Amino acid sequence: MLIIGAKGFAKEVLDTLHQQEEEDIVFYDDVNKDVDALLFGKFKILKSINEATKYFSENQNEFTIGIGNPQLRKRLCRKFEDIGGVLTSTIHPSAVIGQYDVLIHNGCNILAGSIISNSVILGKGCIVYYNAVITHDCSIGKFVEISPAVTILGRVKIGDFSHLGSNSTILPNITIGKNVVVGAGAVVTKDVPDNSVVVGVPARIVKTLDN
Repeated sequence: MLIIGAKGFAKEVLDTLHQQEEEDIVFYDDVNKDVDALLFGKFKILKSINEATKYFSENQNEFTIGIGNPQLRKRLCRKFEDIGGVLTSTIHPSAVIGQYDVLIHNGCNILAGSIISNSVILGKGCIVYYNAVITHDCSIGKFVEISPAVTILGRVKIGDFSHLGSNSTILPNITIGKNVVVGAGAVVTKDVPDNSVVVGVPARIVKTLDN
């Protein structure tokens, strides 16, 4: 498995793959000049797209994204799919996932302690961080980042590229648009339009983002 990125969130993904007993793990980082040839003295770090292309042709072509920014995740996904990579989900063994009507699309990273109930859809490339809870009948769009200890209650819809801050709560029957940022600790009690930043209890719009 090739993990895109070699810092920050990539190390979280490494722990999931370790728990899954994945043996062939390499990293990719062509941005940070201070990374060594090996991460933790063990895992090779590829530093050019040519190296990644060669890895895909000579080894497995599965990759996952160890970077948290939703828009950047989309761009990296496209870049590595274009050279033959297959975006792949990583799910920690301690995550609790419902047995009925759950659809997890490619490239999701589901970390330890997260809980996903029945009748839930996770779009391509989502992150579900430690101890996040997604209850029944929720639909999460593509490349959404759900931070630690977020609670999403029943029948919530969340648009593509949104980011829910740590310990935020989304009450039932709420629709959150695309490219929305929910601040840490916010409680969302009403629908949120696209390209908004909301904070507070109850959450209120404080900024509009570029589309």
